[in-house]
Amino acid sequence: MKLDLDGHTVLPGLINAHDHLEFNLFPRLGDGVYPSATEWARDIYRPDVSPIREHLRVPKPVRLLWGALKNLLSGVTTVCHHNPYEAKVFGAEFPVRVVRRFGWAHSLAFEPHLAVRFHARRAGEPFVIHCGEGTNAAARRELATLDSLGGLDDRTALVHGVALSASDLALLRLRRASLIWCPTSNLKMLGRTLSRTVLRSGIPIALATDSALSAPVDLLDELAVASEYVPAPSLLEMVTTAAQRILRLPPTTDWIAIRSARSDPSGALLQGSVALVVNRGRIRLISPELARQLPPSQCRGLQELHVEGRSPVLVDADVRSLKQAAQSHLGRDFRLAGKLVLS
Repeated sequence: MKLDLDGHTVLPGLINAHDHLEFNLFPRLGDGVYPSATEWARDIYRPDVSPIREHLRVPKPVRLLWGALKNLLSGVTTVCHHNPYEAKVFGAEFPVRVVRRFGWAHSLAFEPHLAVRFHARRAGEPFVIHCGEGTNAAARRELATLDSLGGLDDRTALVHGVALSASDLALLRLRRASLIWCPTSNLKMLGRTLSRTVLRSGIPIALATDSALSAPVDLLDELAVASEYVPAPSLLEMVTTAAQRILRLPPTTDWIAIRSARSDPSGALLQGSVALVVNRGRIRLISPELARQLPPSQCRGLQELHVEGRSPVLVDADVRSLKQAAQSHLGRDFRLAGKLVLS
């Protein structure tokens, strides 16, 4: 493959360290600000009531693929899916890599056998868990509880951590644990996110989106929000090298090209548009402009995908069938991570 990438910045494929892939066609659920994610989850869980009912009728493999496309559109080549690994879906044809070798639990509130799950992971694998996702006393107690259960060590990655105190930071340093930061989800659900003290603490932090249930955004949107708190070069690390270390991922040759007037990598990522995504040596996304440089045989099988607020692109997926499967339950005007799917 030979392409003239003048006007583009080449970067390694981005890593979304926390998503629930099957929930990205859903609208954001909940009303107002909650004291914790536990209260939010109990409030929104109405599977037999619209709009959850209709969205759950969309076949799960279809929803997982739409979640992959949400990530692909923002230059993500690897996703940590915080739900059971779907081996029949997450194969070589799936548009993004899905992390397989890690242990996880939902949270202390919704996992009665947390210690068992923590110790059941294989040697060297990270352990990912929602923790401290709230502003109330119960959320503030979670880190100490997790530690008392033996669930906090150098392989533990806490998702959210909004409730962390100064003493919690000291404990995280002692245990050499990490954080996964989802600012949009935090701000919309809890009214606040990680403090600048935490963000400047030196604790390893990866950036992630969470799902559209709480955050109707992709990783480019999340980077824009996070740029209000963290310098651009640090953000680039959070979605590449920091995420790779936290999730203990092997290196890949995945890469992306960003169309931007900026030549510095972090500036291009924040201000440009994703024009090319190469995953496992295969073009997964390409702009129509770059596609014109390729012979027709290399574009065979690519289909147009256009969502609100993003330029049209060609992707390596059966978009027409995926649209039909979604529209049969959700109607013509459905959204992907909050953005209307146009074509």
